[in-house]
Amino acid sequence: MLTTDKAIEREVIRIISKTKEIRPARLQPTARLSQDFGFDTVDVVDIILELEKNFQITIPDEVPINTVGDFVDYVSSHALREAS
Repeated sequence: MLTTDKAIEREVIRIISKTKEIRPARLQPTARLSQDFGFDTVDVVDIILELEKNFQITIPDEVPINTVGDFVDYVSSHALREAS
C-alpha cells in the first residue's frame, strides 16, 4: 500500500487533534504542542503510541518532536520507507 505524504499528514493531524480535541485546522506544521496547546508529556506519549500503532513504526525516545511538523516529517520518512 502506497501512502502519500498528504495522507500521512492528514492522519497525523487527526490523531493529534483527537488527543486534545483541537480542530485540525488549528494544527499547523509550526504549531508547538506544549507551548501553543498545553500538551504535556503524557499527551505526547499517547500521540506517539497511536502513531506507532497506526503506521507500524517505532518512534525512539531520543527523536526531538516539538511541533506538528516534526511528527509529520518523522512519520512520513519512516512510514514510506518501511512500506516499500
